[in-house]
Amino acid sequence: MTTLLRVLLAILVALASLGAISEGVRQEGVSDDEIRIGNLMPYSGGLSIFGAIGKAEAAYFEMLNQRGGINGRKVRFISYDDKSDPASALNLTRTLVEEDKVLLMFGSFGTPGNFAVRKYLNERQIPQLFVASGDDHLSDPSLFPWTMGWQPSFREEGRIYANYIQAFYPGKRIVALWQNDYFGREVIKGMEDGLGPVARMIRVGIAYDLRDEHLDTHVSILKRSGAEILVFAGVPENAAKVIRLAASLDWRPVVIMNQMASSIGDGLKPAGLENAVGVTTAAYLKDADDPAWKDDQSGADWQSFLENYRRAGGTDESAAMFGFAAAETLAQVLRQCGNDLSRENVMKQAAALKDYQGSVLLPGIKISTGPWNFRPIKHMRLVQFDGRTWQPIGDVLETAFAGTDK
Repeated sequence: MTTLLRVLLAILVALASLGAISEGVRQEGVSDDEIRIGNLMPYSGGLSIFGAIGKAEAAYFEMLNQRGGINGRKVRFISYDDKSDPASALNLTRTLVEEDKVLLMFGSFGTPGNFAVRKYLNERQIPQLFVASGDDHLSDPSLFPWTMGWQPSFREEGRIYANYIQAFYPGKRIVALWQNDYFGREVIKGMEDGLGPVARMIRVGIAYDLRDEHLDTHVSILKRSGAEILVFAGVPENAAKVIRLAASLDWRPVVIMNQMASSIGDGLKPAGLENAVGVTTAAYLKDADDPAWKDDQSGADWQSFLENYRRAGGTDESAAMFGFAAAETLAQVLRQCGNDLSRENVMKQAAALKDYQGSVLLPGIKISTGPWNFRPIKHMRLVQFDGRTWQPIGDVLETAFAGTDK
């Protein structure tokens, strides 16, 4: 009998040990009071302008932690500088997973870097959530079930501009100026696809480098084409230069620009608000400098956040709003997880968002996901600047990626 009891006790101890080991693996990246989240941003290098997104996300989680965190746990946001280099992105992701023991990767910037780490993360079944890229292939659960996008598709944004041109300016001559990288090419490619045979109305197209010092020459060439419509895809700083240059040449085309470039504070004010009247974009986020949201009752969190962001030296408010909105979405997913913070449940909850209305999303823009629906934001709306505020044009637009959320 004594021998039998000893055997039973040994079995129970072994099972308990296995359970503890299993629980430790299941909860890697999580303790009783902390959730570790990994992130990569270009804090230096040619695309360092976008590092502001990571700084805004860090500020968001700091604010969240000051309010008690998520379900009693503080968020430890570990963000490294990959300089927009895919090889560095892979090495740093390995560090985050294998040494820092993060639960998941969140919001890393750029298409090449996210492609570089996607296979590694999916093989290890580590969530690669809400990547900061509008590439369509980063939201394909049939091939990569641990990778999920967040923002609207770059190409779909371009198609929206094509539809707008055909509806409001049929037969008008078009020129395009775009940032010569994956993002810029995808926006313009989407516009060309949407125009179809009408794409012949694009008289001149110029790709420029982010730090191009010859924007004045490009704008002069575009003006000489005689075009009535200018489509721009780039960053706010260059958008401001282009609008200002066009005005200095007494060229007043219809200006259509990508959402990322259209911040009132970062893109339009530096151009001169009088020069920016009539600028049109497709938006899904509120503009921090739009007086329409000054008394927004649902905006206490983001307005308080922006005050802290500015006091800390933050200047890129369009990046701040993007970072806030993405981090807010992740926080919602983690709240839905409750105390089950296994990686499997994180992905399950990320694919179970139902009409989630983040505080900085435009009215009518909601987030819904499903097991086969990994594009959280599938709607945008056309807005036009009247010299003071963004005025909506028509209804919310559904992209081709709306699909089913089943």
